[in-house]
Amino acid sequence: MNASAQLRVDPERWPDVARAPRSPLRAAAASALLRRVAARLPLRVETPSGAIGPLGPPVLRLHRPEAFLHRLGTSGLIGFGEAYQAGDWDADDLPGLLTALAAGVDSLVPPPLQTLRRPFVGVLPARQDNTRGNARRNIADHYDLSDAMFALFLDETMTYSSALFGTAPARWDDLAEAQRRKIDRLLDRTGVGPDSTVLEIGTGWGEAAVRAAERGARVHTITLSSNQLEHARALAAERGVAARVEVELRDYRDLDPGRRYDAVISVEMIEAVGERYWPAYFATLRRSLAPGGKVGLEAISMRHDRMMAARRTYTWIHKYVFPGGIIPSIPAIERCAEAAGLRIADRLDFGGDYAQTLRLWRERFASRAERLAALGFDEVFRRTWEFYLAYAQAGFASGYLDVHQLILEASG
Repeated sequence: MNASAQLRVDPERWPDVARAPRSPLRAAAASALLRRVAARLPLRVETPSGAIGPLGPPVLRLHRPEAFLHRLGTSGLIGFGEAYQAGDWDADDLPGLLTALAAGVDSLVPPPLQTLRRPFVGVLPARQDNTRGNARRNIADHYDLSDAMFALFLDETMTYSSALFGTAPARWDDLAEAQRRKIDRLLDRTGVGPDSTVLEIGTGWGEAAVRAAERGARVHTITLSSNQLEHARALAAERGVAARVEVELRDYRDLDPGRRYDAVISVEMIEAVGERYWPAYFATLRRSLAPGGKVGLEAISMRHDRMMAARRTYTWIHKYVFPGGIIPSIPAIERCAEAAGLRIADRLDFGGDYAQTLRLWRERFASRAERLAALGFDEVFRRTWEFYLAYAQAGFASGYLDVHQLILEASG
C-alpha cells in the first residue's frame, strides 16, 4: 500500500480515525510543539512543502499535515496515534522515531504547560474501571480478538509476555526457548516441583501452567478470557497433563479464601488490575499462600513520578488496545505488597529483553499482513497494532518502561 494514500476507514468501526477534528487554535499550538520537538530531539519532520530538524533518521513524514496537526492539537497523544492509524503520517523506522520521542518526553512540554496535562488528555472513563463486570469485558476486548491473530506473531509457546534471552541481538529462532527460560526461572524461584500446589492468576494461553504441571505440580489457573481458557485446556490435554491442570474462568477476587498454594504465579497480569484494585490483588496473593510459600510476580513498571502523572489519564492504549490498564511503579508494588504482608525477596530486571521480544513480534506481525487481512482484519487494525507494538518496543528501548520478575514472601 502507498503509505500516503487515503485509507478506507470504516466510520462505524473507527469513528475517531475516520473523522479528523477541527480546531485552528489547537492546531497552531501543535505546530509550535512540533517545531520544539524537531529542535530539541534528533528528529526530522518532513512535509509535502518542506522539512524541519536535522538531516537523517528518524524521520516523521507527514502526508496530511493539516489533519495531523488538528488531531494532535485536539487530542494530544491519542490524536498522534489516530493520525498514524489514519495514514496521516509514517516513519521509515517507527520504533526508532517513537524511541526518540520517549527518551525526550520529560523535555518536550514546557514546565508551565505540564500543569495543564490532565484536562488536556482526559480521564479514564468509568466503563473501564476494573469492576468484576468491566474487567471481564476489558480482557475480552483484547485477548479474545482472535487466537489466530495472536498466533501470527507469537512463537509456538503462545507466550504473550517478555522473553528472557541469553544473548543479544535476539533472533526469531531464539524466542520460544527464551520464553521457556523465563517461565522456568519463575517456577524455579518459587520452588515449583513434584506435588507442589500452584495458583496462576492470568492463564494466558497456558504454557506456564502446563510447564508447571510437567514438573509434577498440581495447577489451578484462572483467566477472564474465554478463548484462552479453551486453548489452555486443549494444551494441557495435548501435553498429557490435563489431570493436573484446573483451568477456570474466574476473577481473582472470587477465589476461595480458604484455599492455599505452595506457589502463586502471575505473569504481566497486574497491569490489567487497575490502581484502585491493587490492594485487593495483593491481599489475594498473600491469602492464597500456604506457610512457606512464594509468589512469582512478573510486572511491567514505569518510574514512580511518571506513574503518578499518568495514573488517572485516558490514553491511546486505553482507547484502542488495553482498556482499563495501568502500569505500576516498583515503589507502588512495594507499598501494596507490604500492606498485604509480603516483601520482595528476589528481583530481576530485564527491560532490554522486552524491547527485543517486541521487536521480534513486530517484525513477524509486519511480515504477515496478507494473513491478517485473510482473517478479516482491516488496514486500520493493522496500523493500530503496528503502532502499538512499536510504541511498546520504544518504551522499553528508551528505558521509559522496565519489566521485572519479583519473588515475594510473607513478611511476618
